[in-house]
Amino acid sequence: MPVDDTKALRAAAVEDDDSVDVDALLDRLAGQQQRAGRRVRGLIMTHPSVGEGCARPMVLVDLDTRQEFLVSQTLGRHSSACRADPQGFARASAVLRRACDDAPELVVCNRFGGLEAEGGGFRAELLEIMTRELPLLTVVATRHLADWAAFTGGAAVLAARAEAVTRWLDTVLAPASPSNRHVPIEA
Repeated sequence: MPVDDTKALRAAAVEDDDSVDVDALLDRLAGQQQRAGRRVRGLIMTHPSVGEGCARPMVLVDLDTRQEFLVSQTLGRHSSACRADPQGFARASAVLRRACDDAPELVVCNRFGGLEAEGGGFRAELLEIMTRELPLLTVVATRHLADWAAFTGGAAVLAARAEAVTRWLDTVLAPASPSNRHVPIEA
């Protein structure tokens, strides 16, 4: 089902330009929304400290249940092959499908990356989220910006700064309960 482009998409991607740890930023902002009383569902990426650089394991964490999904393969230090584990991503995709059914106030997806740019990964789940007009926040590497724009028809790309993301969230989310409306922005 195509996305209705007569309405503004309620989707945005934080640009990963290597200026900050976007995974930590996404996790922090999702947590702030949860503490403000909003129902937030989805996945964030964590990198356990074992290993160096791109050899570190990649683990997706369910924002609701805190269940972890290993989504990388150990290929060895000198491997130049893609470390993404399609089976791990397939298992984690259940979190995003469940989010569609739960209709939360915000869905967070760890990123629109190489797998999605090539037609796989969480592409189907992201499309379903946008089709249902659920607010979606993700991350996109600079090298995949054109793919993100083509996939979404031009959804917002945000600077990797808490203030930029918070401004976008304020425009697409219903106000939080009066007692939690003003959540301080953590740097």
